[in-house]
Amino acid sequence: MPTDRIKAALLSELEELEQRGVRKAPERVVVGYLPAREGRGPRFLLAGQGDKPFLKMNSNGYLGLAQDPRLIEAEDTASRELGVNPGAVRFIDGTTKYHQRLEERLAAFHGCEAAKIFSCAYMANLGVAIALCNKSTYVISDELNHNSIVRALRIAGVPGENKGIFKHNDVADLERCLDAVPAGIQRVIVIFDGVFSMRGDYAPLREIVAACKMRHRRFRDGVLTIVDDSHGTAAYGPTGRGTPEVAGESDVDVITSTLGKAFGAEGGYVAGTAEIIEIVRQRADTYIYTNPVSPGAANAGLASLAIVDSDEGRGKIAAVKANAEYFRSGIETLGFETIPGVHPIVPVLIRDTARVRAMVKALFEHGILATGLTFPVVPVGDETIRIQLSAAHTRADLDYVLETFGRIK
Repeated sequence: MPTDRIKAALLSELEELEQRGVRKAPERVVVGYLPAREGRGPRFLLAGQGDKPFLKMNSNGYLGLAQDPRLIEAEDTASRELGVNPGAVRFIDGTTKYHQRLEERLAAFHGCEAAKIFSCAYMANLGVAIALCNKSTYVISDELNHNSIVRALRIAGVPGENKGIFKHNDVADLERCLDAVPAGIQRVIVIFDGVFSMRGDYAPLREIVAACKMRHRRFRDGVLTIVDDSHGTAAYGPTGRGTPEVAGESDVDVITSTLGKAFGAEGGYVAGTAEIIEIVRQRADTYIYTNPVSPGAANAGLASLAIVDSDEGRGKIAAVKANAEYFRSGIETLGFETIPGVHPIVPVLIRDTARVRAMVKALFEHGILATGLTFPVVPVGDETIRIQLSAAHTRADLDYVLETFGRIK
């Protein structure tokens, strides 16, 4: 069948993206890894850049575990034993002992009754929304929630009249939304990011939970709290329990998160009560109709969990916290604006698109990989260079980045 018409239409759409300044550049391709040595952290080689080493300041691998030999060995062991693919969905004998063990360990890590793993956290959020939302559900969402939450509510079929949006981290506005839920609603879900990935700030979990508890009895099924703590789990909090630990509030009903960031492995998951996880297992299309992660990935997740939930892991979490504090202090000393916080995401607010692009290019020329955030990813006026710290960064690495910021400001 001829495709000339669709090609022309798509080219026109791509040109429109270009004209609006939102067309994404080609991805850089990582072709090599150089381990840490001589007081500096790991470096990476990129296609087309020869042997020039690059320092990653834009990785969500906050503990530097992705290249840990123990994770690699665990993945290799399970792959050699059971193959590189489970060969089926979970309901058709695609569940291996490694999947089961990982779910048990994740539940225990979060102090929950049960957990289920998904291919990624995006799919976990979609699955939870599909499983828990019905025609008598009202969902209240933070205005800066991740795209996966926004899309999940659309895919779950939550109508516009059954949605409320509260101002970012504004508990008073959340209370307004809760009090405005119309009659006839039987179940209310309040869903929000634990850590907001563009800003590095975190949800006021204790106050959110308190506001929901005050209104719990008004609805037949109560008010359910769901936190996506993908950037929080294993990244901050003394023991890596993320936003619930940092905020001092463990009484959240559902946690969605990922093994693909601070854990350095692969896959997403949902943790909660046995009943919630069972209804997710029964109803979540993104769990039912797709293969799970490989046995190797599941075993790598187990190896990572063992590291994180140990003295060594707590040492890594303390190290990334210290790195974030050092870098945040340094960037402020240089006169740059940032958002106060304790997370290893440190946004450097530039507030000008052209300047962000020029500075990111200059950082690249100095062998530093950083992420520029401009509209529509962030609002006009909030243009930012996002820096993400890791336990693998050395003080010399951070000094080099700060010195470079000072030269290009």
